[in-house]
Amino acid sequence: MDDSGPTSPAETIKLFDEYVVPNYARFPVSLVRGEGSFVWDSEGNRYLDLFPGWGCNLLGHCPTMVVEAVREQLGRLIHVPNTWYTEAQGRWAEALSRRSFGGKAFFCNSGTEANEAAIKLARLHTPKHRYKIITFEGGFHGRTLGSTAATAQPKYHEGLGPLMAGFVYAPYGNLDAVSDLIDDETAAILVEPVQGEGGIRISPEGFLAGLRKLADENELLLMFDEVQTGCGRTGNWFAYQRFGVTPDVMTLAKAICGGLAGAAMLTTAEIAPSLRPGMHAATFGGNPIAARAGLATIEMIERQNLLQAAAKLSELFRERFQRLQQECDLIREVRVCGLMIGLELAIEGAATVKACMNRKLLVNCTQGNVIRLLPAMNLTEEQAHRGCDILAEVIKAQAGGNAS
Repeated sequence: MDDSGPTSPAETIKLFDEYVVPNYARFPVSLVRGEGSFVWDSEGNRYLDLFPGWGCNLLGHCPTMVVEAVREQLGRLIHVPNTWYTEAQGRWAEALSRRSFGGKAFFCNSGTEANEAAIKLARLHTPKHRYKIITFEGGFHGRTLGSTAATAQPKYHEGLGPLMAGFVYAPYGNLDAVSDLIDDETAAILVEPVQGEGGIRISPEGFLAGLRKLADENELLLMFDEVQTGCGRTGNWFAYQRFGVTPDVMTLAKAICGGLAGAAMLTTAEIAPSLRPGMHAATFGGNPIAARAGLATIEMIERQNLLQAAAKLSELFRERFQRLQQECDLIREVRVCGLMIGLELAIEGAATVKACMNRKLLVNCTQGNVIRLLPAMNLTEEQAHRGCDILAEVIKAQAGGNAS
């Protein structure tokens, strides 16, 4: 085997063409290094990344405290099954519990796995005839079949039927529609406090509180999917704290391990025993590497006051993009919740993403016309302004018909 590996993007792309399932649409760029809010490609180009790791790199690329913790742990213990106790997993569960609503954690590896655990928990905790879960149009809960069925977006269902039964969909923000869907077979409500993939749709005032009331009145579990919003993304540890509504179950992933794979489902001490032994598991869930990374992520956020930094950056982005909206009629709406930022355009956004990449700025487009930013909490103000400048120049150029 040649350890030198490919050196050019063309060679890497050829490897993918020959050996990797083509289920992703990829940019013709091979990334080789990251530091903070910058990444470098194999040709030495540097990009300012305002969508690092699809939102997973909330602390930027290769955060020092996470890297050091993982390196130390790698030399001691990499993986053991969950038939044994490990201190790091227990400490990680305690850290999450104390910063949230208390209770207990089930650890897994991804957002869809955390939501699958929540789905199972809802069914196991309620009487057998109660199995339905209400979810919301525009929501996104993952790619496994259960989470796909929970995702009320038809484009993700194509070719996969019949889907898992038991999910019913309501318009996001419509309490009356939710009330109408509740019947004797309903077990739970699953909702994102802010719809991320759905276009940075922020729950309307009173909506989450109304769901809490409906859940309490009908003895349902209220479950928050905080895969994107959790761990400081909104300027609070968890988005439910921002909205003042506490769920019974919460799912976390993406940023929870500072860029490494890791996820958790949190629930109360009263509900947790319903996920009894033998009913669910995750081989690598809560492994020593993920646990140390998760603890280091929490420590770094607190030591560097990054919750406060996220709130300050949020206002910077809000001010810049609201001003841009006044200057450019291509922007229909600006939606900001902490460091979840969406610019809804009057045109398709793919060309905007490409033009930004040509200017060495990385952003995302979701729902066809929403430019989505999920920047790192430790992005500097200078970097934030630079990113806003580039995006503003690109959008203004598109408004003038000469974007490149």
